[in-house]
Amino acid sequence: MSAGSRSRAGSGRGCGAVLVAASAGGVQSLGVLLGGLEGTLPVPVLVAQHLRRARETRIVTVLSRSTPLPVKLAQEGEDPQAGTVYIAPPDRHLCVNAGGVLGLSAAGPVNFARPAADPLFESAARAHGPRIIACVLTGADSDGARGVRSVKAQGGIVIAQDPMSAVFQGMPKAAVETGNCDFVLPLGDIAPVIGRVLRRGWPES
Repeated sequence: MSAGSRSRAGSGRGCGAVLVAASAGGVQSLGVLLGGLEGTLPVPVLVAQHLRRARETRIVTVLSRSTPLPVKLAQEGEDPQAGTVYIAPPDRHLCVNAGGVLGLSAAGPVNFARPAADPLFESAARAHGPRIIACVLTGADSDGARGVRSVKAQGGIVIAQDPMSAVFQGMPKAAVETGNCDFVLPLGDIAPVIGRVLRRGWPES
């Protein structure tokens, strides 16, 4: 699919969440994406960034410097609020349960990572159907590729960072190779497209 192109997404005009996945090189890239989002974002942002479990993470402090949106580590049973960024904590998969409530899972690593993108994408697709936008940023493996198939199967929108603009090409390249990406964009163009999609709503089926 050519860069910047998109396919028709599912029915309904709301959007349940923006999902973002990243690995190596991801914290800086997340800062760019989050910094480009509007402060009045009408949905929550759920982030799966691969983190080392043996270290206390500073990701909330770092990302809070880049965006006007509140940033926090996700908690079990939390009801996510629009305009807030929820980060998967170290050594836990971030998932979306029935009704959009957040869950944290100690299930085994996926693609050698916990947290990982695929559990977030797959669970959000089940919970929100077409009302999601899933973004795959820089990373050195294929995490997220399985998840984007689930997102598209439910009618959601998938955005991949252009692999040529990524610090590590593996994750976005694997997402693009699934053939399920609606947009393939340089990092700096992703946030404006998210804003336009949310303002426009979803096309009717």
